[in-house]
Amino acid sequence: MPLREQVSLLLREVAGDVVMPRFRLLAPEEIDEKSPGEIVTIVDRESEARLADGLAALGLGARIVGEEAAARDPGLLADIGKGLVWLIDPLDGTANFAEGRAPFGMMVALVEDGEPLGAWIYDPLAGRLCHTERGKGATCDGAPVRARTASREPPRAALGTHFMSAERRARVHAAAGSLDVHPVPRCAAESYPRLVLGQDDIALFQRILPWDHAAGALFLTEAGGKATHWDGRPYRVGGSGQGMLAAATPDLWQAAADLLLGAEAGLAEMEILDR
Repeated sequence: MPLREQVSLLLREVAGDVVMPRFRLLAPEEIDEKSPGEIVTIVDRESEARLADGLAALGLGARIVGEEAAARDPGLLADIGKGLVWLIDPLDGTANFAEGRAPFGMMVALVEDGEPLGAWIYDPLAGRLCHTERGKGATCDGAPVRARTASREPPRAALGTHFMSAERRARVHAAAGSLDVHPVPRCAAESYPRLVLGQDDIALFQRILPWDHAAGALFLTEAGGKATHWDGRPYRVGGSGQGMLAAATPDLWQAAADLLLGAEAGLAEMEILDR
């Protein structure tokens, strides 16, 4: 069985066994705060353990780094940009899941020397599986897909400014005055597919935690979109770039960069609050 199918099957199995049986059924003691304002659930931990075991069984010899394991041991992120690594986000959009609402998802990326090689983004509620391999194009539920827009004016943008200071947030939204700004889904596993499937045109992120972007950036890029750090440098796991700007097409990316990354927004000067 090809690797793409093995990982796809693993995601579906873990979603069916671990994630969906607890959707809207979490007990209070199954929800913890792992850092101020950020929660983790028993589903995050159990899903990650199952995914890690399944990926290890594939026999690639890759190091496995999951979001929850890294939260317990930040040392796992040392040299994350070196060698072959499986990155796991076992339940992206945890806050949404804990509140009993969509969106939430699961993401796995295979990375070599900081370059994403393969990506899987699974929506357990819809059963939608987005997949790509570097240089081979993107698929959604097995069908080839290219990033598209609705040719709407103004472009629709989801700006992840909630981790910024109030002053910086105000500057970004002032610079985005000519865009149709709407709330972010608080789920990267939803943000990137929206750009490919025509629901959004532009997305801005401040945090660059590797499990949030490795899969999505590769999926969007292989579908014909563009995702880079704020200064335009290509995304690289373990790199030193700040923030992420993503768009459904290179032209939309440039238009967003001209608005959001200029002197008024000052994003390129910002210090990342959480890497």
